[in-house]
Order: sequence, then C-alpha cells, then structure tokens
Amino acid sequence: MDDPDVLLRLSGVVKHFPIRQGIVVKRQTGTVRAVDGVSLEVRRGETLGIVGETGCGKSTLARCITRLHPLTAGTVTFDGQDISTLSRRRMRPVRREIQMIFQDPYGSLNPRRRVGSIIGDPFAIHGLADGLDRRRKVQELMELVGLNPEHYNRFPADFSGGQRQRIGVARALAVRPKLIVCDEPVSALDVSIQAQIINLLESLQDEFGLTYVFIAHDLSVVEHVSDRVAVMYLGKFAELAEADELYGHPRHPYSAALLSAASVPDPDRADRRERIILTGDVPSPVDPPSGCRFHPRCPKAQDRCATDEPALVPLESDPPAHLTACHFPVQAGENLARAAGGTT
Repeated sequence: MDDPDVLLRLSGVVKHFPIRQGIVVKRQTGTVRAVDGVSLEVRRGETLGIVGETGCGKSTLARCITRLHPLTAGTVTFDGQDISTLSRRRMRPVRREIQMIFQDPYGSLNPRRRVGSIIGDPFAIHGLADGLDRRRKVQELMELVGLNPEHYNRFPADFSGGQRQRIGVARALAVRPKLIVCDEPVSALDVSIQAQIINLLESLQDEFGLTYVFIAHDLSVVEHVSDRVAVMYLGKFAELAEADELYGHPRHPYSAALLSAASVPDPDRADRRERIILTGDVPSPVDPPSGCRFHPRCPKAQDRCATDEPALVPLESDPPAHLTACHFPVQAGENLARAAGGTT
C-alpha cells in the first residue's frame, strides 16, 4: 500500500539519449546514459536537495520528474498516480500540481512578452482566470514575491537578474502547485541576491505547504535549505541521507570529496579541514565504468569495485534512512585526504 505522506516516488528511472551520426541516413552510434536507474521518495512538505558535478544528470532527472523528458524506463508516481506514460492531454491537469523554476532567469523568460503575460500564462492555459481577474491575480503574485505590481506591463529586460528569477517563482506559484522542482535557481545570481531568493522560497514553502526538489552546485546552499540530500554521480545516486547526517558523516568517498571542497564560513574550521583531491577526469556517460562508476577516481577502490555494482542501501552502523552505494565506505576518523593525495 502506498504511503499517503509520499508525494513523489521514482522507481528505476532511466533516461538515455541516442547519439546519431550521418548526413543523409542517421544511424545510432552510441547512447548517453544521463540517468541510469534512480529511485527515491519525496515526502509532502520536505525539501530534497540533489548535488553533484556538472554532467552527472541532475537537470535531466529534474526534467524526467516534470515529464519534460519522456522516460526510457522506470516509473514516476505523483500523488499516488503513475504519470510515466500519460499523454499530453492527460498530463495537463497534473502540470498544475508540478511546476519548475529554471536555472537561467535570462533564458527562461520570453524577452518579447510583457511580465504580466508571462506570469498570467498558467491562468490562461488552465482556464483559471481571464480579463481583469487574471490581471488582479498576477499583480497579487508579483507583490507576493517582492515585485512592484505596477510593473505589470514591463518587459524582462527592464528587470535585474534577481527580479527575473522572482518572475519565474511567481509563474511557478500561479496555479498553486504541490511540488516545485528548482533546477539551480540561484546559480546565475550574485551572492546577496541568492540569499533573497532562498529566503523567498523558504517563506513560500511555509505559507503554502510546498514540496521542493532543489538542485544546486553550491553545497552550502543545499545544506541550508534541504531536509534530505542526494549525491549524484554519472546518472546514479551515490548517497542519500538527512542533510545533517550526510554533511556530518559522509560515507561515500565521492560525497566526502565534494564536501571537502565546499565553502566554510568559519575560517578556523576551514583551516582544519582536510581537502580531498580526486585524480583523473570524470568518465563519459556514453561509456561509464563497470561496477561502481566512481572506482577509477576513488582512493579506496579495490578489485571488487570494478566488477560489482554496489546497491544503494543502509549500512549496518547507519540510520535506516542513510543510504550509501559503496563496498568500502568511509569510516569515522578515516583520513581519506591522505589516501587521495590531498592536502590538509
């Protein structure tokens, strides 16, 4: 029986992109394995953070959740309904419940359309309001996200980067969704503006009971906003745990390496931290390594890692909600930096 507290469930989600070559006749010559078997649950009202290096599949996973990409395999269940194969017509009412905030506040808004029309599109598409009623609702949304309602008729070029991202937030909120997927919503903004947008998202979550999937490169931002955090590497999850647990006791060597590179506001703590320097390049998702995909760069790798793929499961000494995909996890007090050739 499904848990009613689970809003979103992914089961074995796979998204592969074919590589085709040829001028007249296109032939498939390879496959980009962008997302390769991801399973997770997101509970109502929580924020799940997803972190990882560029190209690990975070944004592709976001588009699979919102059905902007069709799945290669697996299922996406939202609010008890399997939406994996719904047609565009049957997907329309579901889109009212799942919205997305895109990474680029400059590229995600049509520069030729006025802000009032951009924010009002969801009302028009779903037949929720028109005329003066739509204008009133749009201006209420603009005020809610900290924009001047009198700027209804301005174009995106008249706004700063932070204001444009607020426009994107207002557009996502228009139909009062249950889930908002935030795909690096602050990466293109200045630090001071990032804080404003993060605080806005948190206050809106409290006010409307929103559930977030929050994708970002900035580990300190993810730690601040997330209840749980998933670490992604080459299309798979390496670790998934409560934010405090993962940041305090990372068990996967890749998680430990990522966290060792994160900015720390306390200079004394930063000086004491051991920096883990990984060797080698990130493998191509066209031809990922066998076994554990991290093993070519892992300072703890052994022969088994190259042949046996580790399952994402709780370790004996960890809480049940702390999942790690590693044959030889990081132990408490272990100096992984020295093994990896890093510096203290």
